[in-house]
Amino acid sequence: MEIDKKVLAQATACIKSISCLNKSSSSLCEVVECLNNTIYFLNCAATNTCNYKVSFGISNTCTCPVRKEIFDKYNV
Repeated sequence: MEIDKKVLAQATACIKSISCLNKSSSSLCEVVECLNNTIYFLNCAATNTCNYKVSFGISNTCTCPVRKEIFDKYNV
């Protein structure tokens, strides 16, 4: 996957060295719903620690610029 360098530079809080770009990585949370290309709801393991995962009621949302770009470009 190719991600714009500007987007990669915005992921300064990533504690996993942007491992989501690694094809063999299991650290990529599943986006189950995206509202208005703004709010990305996730399905991910409760033990998955990420600075960009935000609790939203009984679900989680993602604020990671790289994860958003991956979903927007590749629908993954």
